[in-house]
Amino acid sequence: MSDAAAPGLSDGAAALPTAADTVALGAELGRGLRAGDVVVLTGPLGAGKTVLAKGIAQGMDVDGPVTSPTYVLARVHPARRPGAPAMIHVDMYRLLDDPELDLLGELDSLDLDTELDDAVVVVEWGEGLAERLSDRHLDVRLHRGDDETERTVTWRWNLP
Repeated sequence: MSDAAAPGLSDGAAALPTAADTVALGAELGRGLRAGDVVVLTGPLGAGKTVLAKGIAQGMDVDGPVTSPTYVLARVHPARRPGAPAMIHVDMYRLLDDPELDLLGELDSLDLDTELDDAVVVVEWGEGLAERLSDRHLDVRLHRGDDETERTVTWRWNLP
C-alpha cells in the first residue's frame, strides 16, 4: 500500500443539495478506493451515510443492494470484476447502545482485518474504532444544515 492517497482522492469538501449529489460523490470516491482502504462515515442520523455508501458501491462496481446493515452489523458486496476489491459495509450504530460492550472487540469479532487485503471496508458510526483496522483510512464527515435537505460533507485521508 502506498503512503499517498489514491489518484483523484485528495482531501475535500462539498455541498450535497440532493441524495443524487450524495450518491455521485460516493461514486467518485469509490472509483479511487483500493483493497485495504478503510472508509469511516460519520454524521448524525439522516445525514446520508448509507446513501453515500450506495454511491461508493456504485463507483467500486460491487454486487448487491446497499442498505443499512444495522441489524446484521456487516454485509459483504463482492466485486463484479475479477481482481477488483469487494466492499464490506459495516454499521456500528446498534453496538453504541450498550455502554458495557467492548466495541473494538465486537468489530474485531467480525474478522474484517483478515479481509482487508481483498476489500474496502466502509464503516458507519465507527469513528474512533474502525480506524484501528488500518493506519490508512478515509474520514468522511456528513453534516446536516438548518434546513432538513441541506447537507455538506468533508473528507480527509489519514495516512501512516
